[in-house]
Amino acid sequence: MSDLVAEHRTRSSDWRSRPVTWLVGTGFALAVLSLVGVGLLVVRADRAGQPAFAFLQWNLFLAWIPFVLATCLAAVHHRRGPRPLLWALGGAWLLFLPNAPYILTDFIHLGRRDGAPLWFDAALIGTFAATGLILGLASLLIVHHVVEARSGRVVGWVVAVGSLVLSALGVYLGRFPRFNSWDVITDPNGLIAVVLERLADPLGNPFLLRFGLLMSVLLLGCYLVAWVLGRGILGPLNGRVTR
Repeated sequence: MSDLVAEHRTRSSDWRSRPVTWLVGTGFALAVLSLVGVGLLVVRADRAGQPAFAFLQWNLFLAWIPFVLATCLAAVHHRRGPRPLLWALGGAWLLFLPNAPYILTDFIHLGRRDGAPLWFDAALIGTFAATGLILGLASLLIVHHVVEARSGRVVGWVVAVGSLVLSALGVYLGRFPRFNSWDVITDPNGLIAVVLERLADPLGNPFLLRFGLLMSVLLLGCYLVAWVLGRGILGPLNGRVTR
């Protein structure tokens, strides 16, 4: 009997160590990928004699914010932290989440800068876009894991899918009306006015509908792949936290 108890404790300890190992490994890999992108920017500036695509660094910085917030949320959850703190971190995470997939839209700048071959600029933007997308997906995996542990599988998937749809709309608001995440605080009236205008006539902007649908499907497809891979590493949840 004692051997069975010891084996159970060992397995439970191994399971609890998996998320930490996954977080550390994922964070390290994404940091390396980020440095690769910055390195490509340096190489381009050196070859072209002038900097270009500098905005990619700022966009990538913003893409890191939801990953950091999700990691903090996971730490609070692991320590059985209070729900108000989890809600605050979750709200901030959702607010900044669209910044991660937003870099995918930076491909519109491809071919608009001289000084480097088109294939190099495509690789440059692609590196930043891939890093941003993975940061967003990884952060959602973390939040999904926490929500599922706290509230169950159904709620976990509702939050995951809802977050992806809202992110797609957030990408639209960032790329076209040119709003930022902090406009919720600095320009709430302008943001609310645009949102209410779109809601008043939801079918009056076909481009928004097409963009929102396609971006939502793209993000959902990418997340399903990430979820399968992530769940294969982390394994099923070991119980549910009700606090």
